[in-house]
Amino acid sequence: MKKTAIKLVALLLIASSITACKKDEQNNPELPVPTIENIEVGLNNGEMGVIGRDFHFDAKITAGDKIENVQIKILPRSGETYAKPWQFELTWNEYKGAKNATAHQHFSLPAGAVEGKYDFIIILNDQNGTKLEVKKNITIYLQANIPVGPVEAIFSISTDLGFFYRNGAFSKPGNKLIKGDVINTQVTLNNVKGSGKMYILLINKKLNHRPESIQAIDFSKAMVLDNYEHKDWKEGASFSNIEFDPVAFKFIRESPSLLIGAEKDNNTPSPNAINGIKIWESGDYVLGYIYHNTTYNISTFKYIDFGINF
Repeated sequence: MKKTAIKLVALLLIASSITACKKDEQNNPELPVPTIENIEVGLNNGEMGVIGRDFHFDAKITAGDKIENVQIKILPRSGETYAKPWQFELTWNEYKGAKNATAHQHFSLPAGAVEGKYDFIIILNDQNGTKLEVKKNITIYLQANIPVGPVEAIFSISTDLGFFYRNGAFSKPGNKLIKGDVINTQVTLNNVKGSGKMYILLINKKLNHRPESIQAIDFSKAMVLDNYEHKDWKEGASFSNIEFDPVAFKFIRESPSLLIGAEKDNNTPSPNAINGIKIWESGDYVLGYIYHNTTYNISTFKYIDFGINF
């Protein structure tokens, strides 16, 4: 009888323990945690920043419940030496309350930043109290020390009537291109070497497409005004889609013309039809260039806005 009673008490204690655990689980359920995908640290995910220049960060974020905020921190890396102590952090609150978002940000690395290799920490804080931290790498350079530093020297658009846009300004503010205009573009970048490629694009703003890298171009939305590349340059030089021989005093290459109203664009080797969602129509457009150096995985881009009357 005593043994039976002992066994019964033991069974009751086990049952009580299981019930208590289940109640704890019900009262304190495991909270869902946020996730981060498709992270880009620097253009083309090059993990490089230049002091005083624009820096690109992009990530797809999903909250366990709802987003509280997104933070990034640039922190000294263990084992590295630096000219002086420096670290950096930013917090973005504009995603608060959302379940899903694309954190697409551009910011400038401040003048006081210090060259070197750092940890790039991405922090996603959730309103349910959980958070996710992801560590990436970043190398920060002074402008004088970057291996290749493509810098815009010329960006111009011209028509049969002369320059439409040049030296950062329109010839007539508010002026628009019209059906029948024939346009040419020139983009020249300094401090280029190795191999690289450039696209010049015209895109209707209503399509909400403003690619910052060549691989992000959606050719169903973008009209190609020109594309051109250079290969295996050993020394730094200027790269332009227009080449002129000053000795022979003639053009080696001129940018292709595009008629406002053309049936096809200037994509090479295969021009794309201008139809479907990118058909010509009156409205606001962006025109810009994207350059990517494949040797050093460095990119740059720029867009300007204007109207077309069709």
